[in-house]
Amino acid sequence: MTASTSRAPLTTADYPLSVNRPDLLRTPTGKALSELTMDAVVSGALTAADVRIAPETLLLQAEIADAARRPQLAANFRRAAEMTAIPDAEVLLMYNALRPRASSAEQLDALAERLEGEYGATACAALVREAAEVYGRRDLLARPEQD
Repeated sequence: MTASTSRAPLTTADYPLSVNRPDLLRTPTGKALSELTMDAVVSGALTAADVRIAPETLLLQAEIADAARRPQLAANFRRAAEMTAIPDAEVLLMYNALRPRASSAEQLDALAERLEGEYGATACAALVREAAEVYGRRDLLARPEQD
């Protein structure tokens, strides 16, 4: 599946996008890559949101990774695209929750439910569920506290 159906699929020849397909790149606020200039910074025409990566850019990168037969990298880009909608504080909570022995299976399931329900992050939720299953097999879930 391509990020857009109105163009030909991307290939490895399109990488790097900033050089070979800058026409496809936009900021989260819709500015073109060519609008990200020092003059725009000095004039105040750019905001912090303009220098963040757009989820669409990450999906384009995933498309190129698929074309290069790198499915794991493509999956990482797709999860990253989902994460752009998740507040930074929540991402930090996710990071800490996924450390070995930091969370119980129930806590990880609740995290996965929150990712899906609040942010529509189904790929991230699937990763959390997979981590819970693997942590359970490897005895890496949080242990009950002793009284």
